[in-house]
Amino acid sequence: MTRPSPSRLAPGDLLRAGGAGLRARPARALLSALGIAIGIAAMVAVVGISSSSQAQLDQRLAALGTNLLTVAPGHTIDGQRATLPAEAEPMIGRIGPVTAVAATGAVDGAHVYRSDRIPKAETNGLVVLAARLGLPRTVGATVRAGTWLNAATGRYPAAVLGATAADRLGVGRPGPQTEILVGAGRFTVIGVLAPVALAPELDTAVLVGWDVATAALGFDGHATTVYTRSEESRVEAVRAVLAATANPQAPGTVAVSKPSDVLAARRAADETLNALLLGLGAVALLVGGVGVANTMVISVLERRSEIGLRRALGATRGHIRLQFLAESLLLSALGGCGGVLLGVAVTAGYAAYQRWPAVVPPWATAGAVAATLLVGGLAGLYPALRAARLSPTEALAAS
Repeated sequence: MTRPSPSRLAPGDLLRAGGAGLRARPARALLSALGIAIGIAAMVAVVGISSSSQAQLDQRLAALGTNLLTVAPGHTIDGQRATLPAEAEPMIGRIGPVTAVAATGAVDGAHVYRSDRIPKAETNGLVVLAARLGLPRTVGATVRAGTWLNAATGRYPAAVLGATAADRLGVGRPGPQTEILVGAGRFTVIGVLAPVALAPELDTAVLVGWDVATAALGFDGHATTVYTRSEESRVEAVRAVLAATANPQAPGTVAVSKPSDVLAARRAADETLNALLLGLGAVALLVGGVGVANTMVISVLERRSEIGLRRALGATRGHIRLQFLAESLLLSALGGCGGVLLGVAVTAGYAAYQRWPAVVPPWATAGAVAATLLVGGLAGLYPALRAARLSPTEALAAS
């Protein structure tokens, strides 16, 4: 005579048995799931809002030039002003992590006047700079009025004024008839820059094309400042090779700016926010787990008669244990998914109100659901074991 094998619950039967407990007490299940959802929503919202705020902070810090480095000629051993080689700019552009490079060159001896009637001594402290066409993109400059230099205007007597230079020269909106005296020739003002936060030296400058500066103003063609943008994670590495790249023959005569202190502040802020997010997420999960455990323990106490009846009808301890564990997981999944949706909605709404980019990290949503199921399973394990230990006679007698 063969020994009968123990009965097993099919996955579909297990889900129906677990869902039956939730449907039997919908109000309690809804409130319990709502408690879990609020905890998870709080976690997702905190992570999402913090991530959105961090993204906004990163954008603002990036606008401050965290990856901007400048190269300029230093001094020789005898104290003389050094000169950057003519090929310094293209050589720097060949460095792998460098994403943008542009240069300016001081035009010595060229002064700027509104007209030839201005006394020669009244230079207003303005300087003339030969500028590469890619300068605005590299330093984050914008044109307040008019237009920037292009391949055509860079070869002719056309000028773009810095914000302060335009004020001192009394130039509001440039036009075809707006001319200034640069050196010995007249230049047409075609544009005015807005104040440049990353390169304030451009505010008091009159910027002309590289070709016309060489042909008409006696410019020697050597850059006096090379602006570079590079990948933020490689800023220090780029800085380490800039001097040797700009002037391989005499790297000691090249002055390279230090990475912005804002870059260090950004990294410190990222580390602090990440630690805060992990701590808040752990607290929210703990609260949700306690809610699941409390709900399931009360459910076991209230449903002793049901447990006793099922045991009397042939349900094994394993059936009871799996039923209550499945019920705990279903309750956790319901609350977790609802909490994720609610948290994403709160994050999107708050980010839109603050005009931030809405950012909810994928790990926060996927991790919230997974962690909720894990915590819900652990929280429901004790009630499931407690329910399985009840004997039929004890459970029916208690009812």
